[in-house]
Amino acid sequence: MQLIYVVEDHQVIREGVRRYLELAGYKVLSFGSLAAVREAFRITKADLLIQDVMLPDGDGFAFVAELRQSMDIPVIFMTARISEEDRIHGFELGADDYITKPFSPKELVLRVQAIFRRINSGVPAASDNTHKHFFKADDGVLCYDDIEHKTTVNGNVVSLTAAEWRILGLLIQNASRVLPRSEILKKCFDYTSESYERIADTHIKNLRAKLGSYPWIETVRGYGYRFIGYAVEGSVG
Repeated sequence: MQLIYVVEDHQVIREGVRRYLELAGYKVLSFGSLAAVREAFRITKADLLIQDVMLPDGDGFAFVAELRQSMDIPVIFMTARISEEDRIHGFELGADDYITKPFSPKELVLRVQAIFRRINSGVPAASDNTHKHFFKADDGVLCYDDIEHKTTVNGNVVSLTAAEWRILGLLIQNASRVLPRSEILKKCFDYTSESYERIADTHIKNLRAKLGSYPWIETVRGYGYRFIGYAVEGSVG
C-alpha cells in the first residue's frame, strides 16, 4: 500500500483529502505544519507528498527545495497560489503536478493515481538483453538504466526527479525524433492544454543543467526537443 503525506494547515481540507485518498486505497498521514511532516520524513519516507505552500511555520516551496537535497519523491503542490509564476516555480522545483484551490477531491485522487501509474509503468527497455543503455555526446558518456532507475554521466550519478526521469526516458525512446512539447506533456504528465507548455521547457532546462554541458538534448525552435546522444557499447556507470 502506497504511503502519502498530506501537508495542509486547513483542517477541513486536510481531512477531506485524507478520506478521499484512503477510500481510493492509499495509506495517508496528514500534517498541519512543516515541523510535523519534517519529523515524519526523519522516520519514514513517503511514496508521494501532497504539499500546501502557505503554512503557519514556513513556505512549502522552500520545504520541497530542502527535501530535494536529500531525496527524490513525487510531489503535488496543492495551493491557493494560482499565478503562472507560482505554478512554474513549483515545476522548477520538480513537482509532478500542481493543483489550485478550490479543487475537486475526486480530481486530486485521479491525479495521484496518474502519477503512480506513470511511476509503475516505467520506460520499456530498448533491448530484451540489457537494461543499461549507453550514449555519447562529445566526450560525455551517459548511462541510462531503466531497471534501477539510475542515470550516470561519465560514471557520476545524476539525481533526477520522477518527472525528469520520465522526460529523459521518453526522449531516449524516441532518439533522433523531434518531440513536440504537447507530446511530452501528454505522455509524461497527462496534460493537453497549450497553457502548460512552459512546464515542458522548465523540466528540460533542469534536466540539461543536471546532465552537464554535453549536448544531449537539442531544441527545435517552435516545435520541441530531440535527444541527440548516439548509442554506443560501453561499461561506464
